[in-house]
Amino acid sequence: MQDKSQPSRGRPSFNRRDFLKGSGAAVAATAALDAQREAQAAEEKTVSGSTKLTLNVNGKDHEVTVEPRTTLLEVLRYQLNLTGAKDLQDVAVDGADTVMIDGKATYAGTVLALQAKGKQIRTVESLAAGDKLDPVVTCFVKHDAMQCGYCTPGFVVATRAFLDKHPHATLEEIRAGLGGNICRCGTYDGITKCSLELAQKGGA
Repeated sequence: MQDKSQPSRGRPSFNRRDFLKGSGAAVAATAALDAQREAQAAEEKTVSGSTKLTLNVNGKDHEVTVEPRTTLLEVLRYQLNLTGAKDLQDVAVDGADTVMIDGKATYAGTVLALQAKGKQIRTVESLAAGDKLDPVVTCFVKHDAMQCGYCTPGFVVATRAFLDKHPHATLEEIRAGLGGNICRCGTYDGITKCSLELAQKGGA
């Protein structure tokens, strides 16, 4: 008579502990695989969120790669190496990042690169062609309209944009027109004298 307490010969014995161990390993492996797939999908989504864009900067077309949140300032500085416009991180109202978009003085840090598509963008670098400088630049030097110089490129661009639209501006108009730029060194007197001199020459 066969002893039922012993496993039958030729039949594999069932071990609940081994089964649970195997099941746990399978669950862990599945979870790891799912996590890997999710990470890959997230990465692909991030990459697919980027797009190629052509921007016209200083008279030339440049193909850049941007995300929806990329600002024009970031593209200018970190993709096109045009560092005249300054990045003050969380400060967006001092004018150090001023550029011209279709002739209007604009804070590059407050404009998305996608919004600048199809527009004419000019930076302070466009105001120099070899040894030939825009009159605003030379006049800034003449009147010592800079100290630390950090805000100077933005002021130069803002002044050029203002004089292009108001070539015969009065002192009051100049003060109001350049009110969007801040100089912590306090060189407003030199900047005003420069702008007024050029306005008396028809914007030079």
